[in-house]
Amino acid sequence: MSTYEARLTALREQLKKDRLDGFVVPLTDEHMSEYVGAYAQRLSWLTGFQGSAGSAVVLPEAAAIFIDGRYTLQVREQVDGNLWQYQSVPKTSVAAWLGEHAADGGRIGYDPWLHTRAWVKQAAEALAEKGATLVPVDTNPVDTIWPDRPEPSKAHLVAHDDIYAGKSARDKRQDMADWLETRKADAVVLSALDSIAWAFNIRGADVERTPVALAYAIVHSDSTADLYVAPEKIGESVIQHLGNAVRVHGRADFADALADLSGKTVVADPERAVAAIFDALDKGGAKILALRDPAVLAKAIKNDAEITGHRAAQARDGAALSRYLHWLSVEAPKGALTELTAAARLQEFREETGKLKDLSFDTISAFGPNGASPHYKVDETSSLPIQPGSLYLVDSGGQYLDGTTDVTRTIAVGTPTDEMRTRFTLVLKGHIALARAVFPTGTSGGQLDALARQHLWAHGFDYAHGTGHGVGSFLSVHEGPQRIATFGGADEPLRSGMILSNEPGYYKAGEYGIRIENLVLVEPRDVPNAEHAMLGFETLTFAPIDKALIDAQLLSPEERDWLNSYHARVLEIVGPQVEGDITAWLDAACAPL
Repeated sequence: MSTYEARLTALREQLKKDRLDGFVVPLTDEHMSEYVGAYAQRLSWLTGFQGSAGSAVVLPEAAAIFIDGRYTLQVREQVDGNLWQYQSVPKTSVAAWLGEHAADGGRIGYDPWLHTRAWVKQAAEALAEKGATLVPVDTNPVDTIWPDRPEPSKAHLVAHDDIYAGKSARDKRQDMADWLETRKADAVVLSALDSIAWAFNIRGADVERTPVALAYAIVHSDSTADLYVAPEKIGESVIQHLGNAVRVHGRADFADALADLSGKTVVADPERAVAAIFDALDKGGAKILALRDPAVLAKAIKNDAEITGHRAAQARDGAALSRYLHWLSVEAPKGALTELTAAARLQEFREETGKLKDLSFDTISAFGPNGASPHYKVDETSSLPIQPGSLYLVDSGGQYLDGTTDVTRTIAVGTPTDEMRTRFTLVLKGHIALARAVFPTGTSGGQLDALARQHLWAHGFDYAHGTGHGVGSFLSVHEGPQRIATFGGADEPLRSGMILSNEPGYYKAGEYGIRIENLVLVEPRDVPNAEHAMLGFETLTFAPIDKALIDAQLLSPEERDWLNSYHARVLEIVGPQVEGDITAWLDAACAPL
């Protein structure tokens, strides 16, 4: 019996003991985080799936894993299809699948600290049609059978200096207090880790690649706050940073504190606060206002200090990436590199800046067929040699005190085929169309998404991921509420000061992948005789785009001008940071078409 078959069997045996006929295992934590600490990697432990988004359902005679289009190939490589049915989201959902497969009268368990209230309602309604019920558990059965489950991180919190934050934590809490007053509310619950990090100007090391700390917070209408964090994680310097207006409690005291808000009007975010938080507030007799956490939008709209910091971080990171691309141009044709050794060398280039705090996510270092998985994760077993004859896709980023970076480049190793050049150029045309977009205030990312896809669509191609996500300031590399996509909450209006990625792609299963990604800043755009206030994008990321993959005949004069202007800016920003052979290489890489 394989390891994962044994774990699935053990979970089914535990469910029998708990008098449950099924259980739902999401990939998240008590804070609805995208990236989670090792202690919360229940889906990976149970199934072997290494992606960053997914869920599973275990029934007595069936089990299914639910992933979106980014992981169609990856899930089949990592998860045993003899044990798990592969289910594609949004074509189906956990709730819909349960409604079809749960036994009549069955009891399906869920952990209320790992699901939103909306999900609970949806799943309960789907099960009710079968006469089945959704049952909250006090102890997660996966935790019961996971003998060596890691402990939550004990890393210390650190203060994030106002010179990077651009606004004091005291002023941020006052803004929240003013926001509460206009809504006649007494307090707001903050459970999203990046919201807490932003609101209190603190950072941590509890989640790999994201500088946040495991904590909860309640901010009150008088601008005081209660912060709930494990006592051993907070030192005297952070206590002094927080000040007298912030009361510090043990993280384990949070649930009881919710119950003590009887008679209060309390804001809780229905997307970011788990069902258990709403349950505790309900039982305690609080009046709940289901509103978006006020840190979410404020955090997304970067202030002047954050924008200045981002520009500095992007310039530094662009130079590190350019040094890597030069190194790759020398070493890759020799055929001695692997995906793993290449990713390690890229991290070294970033570390050599002396400013790197962490990567912003695990580097996607993907050659040939592995590049066809948009969120491929390289390891010892999957790592391919990088040899002439195909494409190498590298999607990577760094965490710096002054900004978070995320950039993708696709490189021809050897001579690319005409097909590769054509499809790369179609992706580039979409990237340029979005970079050049001018749009009225109030426009959402969903309205812009087709600009990046139009040239691919015209040839019958598409890509199964969003075109752009928000990015934090020394915080999460994937930050809401804004995004550019055809699905999944892309109706948030874009506002000046927001930072997003611009990353169209193309993926040919079994052969290669293409993606071109820069970060962009939403900024006011002066349009002569405009009847509306207009916005556009300032490109923040600077590193060469591989001209060997461009079919210049497919570019319009405007697109050619954009690319030449972009490469001129790369020379202007990156050029002074490199020297010697790299300078000569950069000059050639950025020469006009």
